[in-house]
Amino acid sequence: MGSNVKTIGVLTSGGDAPGMNAAIRAVVRTALAAGLKVKGIRRGYNGLLEEDIIDMDSRSVSDIIQKGGTILYTARCLEFVKPEVQDYGAEICRKHGIDGLVVIGGDGSFKGAQALARRGINTVGIPGTIDLDISCTDYTIGFDTAVNTAMETIDKVRDTSTSHERCSVIEVMGRKAGYIALWCGIANGAEDILISERYDYDEQKIINSIIEKRKKGKKHYIIVNAEGVGDSNGMAKRIEAATGMETRATIIGHAQRGGSPTARDRVYASMMGAKAVDLLVAGASNRVVGYRDGKFVDYDIEEGLAMKKDVDQYMYELSIRLSK
Repeated sequence: MGSNVKTIGVLTSGGDAPGMNAAIRAVVRTALAAGLKVKGIRRGYNGLLEEDIIDMDSRSVSDIIQKGGTILYTARCLEFVKPEVQDYGAEICRKHGIDGLVVIGGDGSFKGAQALARRGINTVGIPGTIDLDISCTDYTIGFDTAVNTAMETIDKVRDTSTSHERCSVIEVMGRKAGYIALWCGIANGAEDILISERYDYDEQKIINSIIEKRKKGKKHYIIVNAEGVGDSNGMAKRIEAATGMETRATIIGHAQRGGSPTARDRVYASMMGAKAVDLLVAGASNRVVGYRDGKFVDYDIEEGLAMKKDVDQYMYELSIRLSK
């Protein structure tokens, strides 16, 4: 199927993620190589509605691949769920000659892309979120960098936790997805990993484990707690009261969103950005790029949003065995 796409727009939406700039760079330069014009839409769907739209050339994306965040800025646009607002967004795309749009973001961003596709704007989504919570893909832009940032921080907290013979409850990001916590828990050798997908909220079990391991001579204890479980400060106070072991909470927070992206995030984001443009050039629309079984693939957005995802059970069971 051929394509009449002459101008591609690109925006980043929702939470920022390291590697988004690499994806933007790949979109711009792949489109230019195909003889297309490119327009950058700043601040996501908010910027689209406000017509904060700029022309982009090859120099617009020079020296950005190593930078965290997004040069196009990002925002959440709650009003874009309204049909009349979606109509207006499509009108603005047509006003600026944008007949193909690349949306870099998460599930909510893809719903906006789907709405525009239904209104005649060819759209392709790229999964950009540190949470790894998009069901149709094994990889999302920013996850690798976020995990490494959290891992390095937890290593440092362990050093001081060991020095003070202390228990540390360390909270990592991920909203209701426990992937960052599970990966860090294994990578950092945590004694407990709490993720909303598996945690039974039996705090007494954790307390009993700490008491038992202290009897065996263990001097410190690391608990990696997912954001979806939360209440790290309260948990630390209750553990200290019940065990007598000094306990501190550390919430790593938005540091996980920043920083120079890893090689994997730069390369995979570049591949996804290029594939998104290739799909638009081929005449595709309402698609989302993914990475499954070692290959870069694409799905209908509706199909992608309908897929279900869970943490790997073997990986979770392994984390328990390794913490003994």
